[in-house]
Amino acid sequence: MAEIEKLRVDKYLWAIRIFKTRSLATDACKAGRVKLNGQNIKPSHVVKVGDTYHIQKGVEKKIVEVTALLDRRVDAKTAVNFYEDRTPLEETYGYKAIYHAPILKRDRGTGRPTKKERREIDELKNDAWDED
Repeated sequence: MAEIEKLRVDKYLWAIRIFKTRSLATDACKAGRVKLNGQNIKPSHVVKVGDTYHIQKGVEKKIVEVTALLDRRVDAKTAVNFYEDRTPLEETYGYKAIYHAPILKRDRGTGRPTKKERREIDELKNDAWDED
């Protein structure tokens, strides 16, 4: 494999599978969600080995250190060899806690009647009309 001299950050983040498409990586850079040393970077920023990027994708935050350059998208197992994930464990699993939050459920009998309860109510009403 030929040595890559210049590589755009948006192309690199797409190639190592941080973003699903290159345009999403470009948009993240333009929106200030990709930082190098605390500074926002443009999508055309040149990636160097040893750079550490702070990336925010929605509620997920990642810290990625470049170990090698990759200019085309490869499978996930191979892509892992081109960067080192420096994200602390608290942040890695912290955003997943949102999805495991307890689900609020109303108590049975409050609010609208269930289908079974509705049928029972209808039966009572019909019985009351039939008696007259």
